[in-house]
Amino acid sequence: MKNFLATRWGIVCVGGIIGILAALLQKWGNPGNMGICVACFERDIAGAVGMHRAGVVQYMRPEIIGFVLGALIAALSFKDFRPRAGSAPIVRFVLGVFAMIGALVFLGCPWRAMLRLAGGDGNAILGLLGLVFGIFIGTRFLRSGYTLGRETKTYPAVGLLLPGIMVLFFVLMLIFPQIQDQHKSGILFYSLKGPGAMHAPIIISLIVGLGVGFIAQRSRFCTMGAFRDLILFRQTHLLGGVIALIVTAFAVNLLVGQFHPGFADQPVAHDLHIWNFLGMTLAGLAFALAGGCPGRQLFMAGEGDGDAAVFVLGMIVGAAFSHNFGLASSPAGVGPYGIQAVFLGLAVCLGIGFFMRKKLT
Repeated sequence: MKNFLATRWGIVCVGGIIGILAALLQKWGNPGNMGICVACFERDIAGAVGMHRAGVVQYMRPEIIGFVLGALIAALSFKDFRPRAGSAPIVRFVLGVFAMIGALVFLGCPWRAMLRLAGGDGNAILGLLGLVFGIFIGTRFLRSGYTLGRETKTYPAVGLLLPGIMVLFFVLMLIFPQIQDQHKSGILFYSLKGPGAMHAPIIISLIVGLGVGFIAQRSRFCTMGAFRDLILFRQTHLLGGVIALIVTAFAVNLLVGQFHPGFADQPVAHDLHIWNFLGMTLAGLAFALAGGCPGRQLFMAGEGDGDAAVFVLGMIVGAAFSHNFGLASSPAGVGPYGIQAVFLGLAVCLGIGFFMRKKLT
């Protein structure tokens, strides 16, 4: 049976659905221009389990749980679950750490950069330009023989580890639910103010996450891949989905009164343009070297890719580093050590790109 979601119109439909659902999640309670943000939501999960103590960003986001489990359901349903691992996992972990650091200097992943643009945040333009520039650098390495090596088939248990962790996270939410005006419930932390305190109802977030995970796995939706394929192969297949995401999110934002054009006073954003650009340059380069945007890494982890799971864990640890060491930005500006971290991250990622190239014959 033909997989419609993998066709040109299928990927457009997937991007459009994601854009609509993301804008609605904001309407239903998620933070401004943050209906979906993989980086921000993984940061919130890191805070929920106490890996950092930034009190305004601590919440066990059901969307992330749904992304992984939805992708797992799709992969199992269509016999696409392929346990695999062994492709430079430590490098992928490091790339995940610096991808998160770059994203938190900008304050958003590629998905949120597009949603910020669809919500009228002009600062997102600098972030998107930085993202594309970082991916462009990554494609230079790909052209010169960069590779993390081949993955190999492995035990099904390896491919099920990250989905298992997500199930555990959801069980913890049920055992230790949020208590009104309480910062902690059992072992989980909950924000009482700030972005972490803003969220759609759990069941809606989980259902949306499962749905997005399912269709994104079937379509191979990837924001980084859209620009990489355009630069490397002049292919616009994935780009159609990205454009559809922005257009539908923009339309819904207009309809529900969530479009507020401008650069100043945008929700969970700062207007330091050079750091919006360079933060996403770092993130884009790390995504390109790792082979997928943060959403795609979650979907691949759901279909059994142990190396993608390592990248996801790297991003969660990177979120903890960002908030524990003063690297993350806030609406007031870049964190006290955020600039140094961006330069360090660029140096490390460039080094990985240079030193992990096969000699082409």
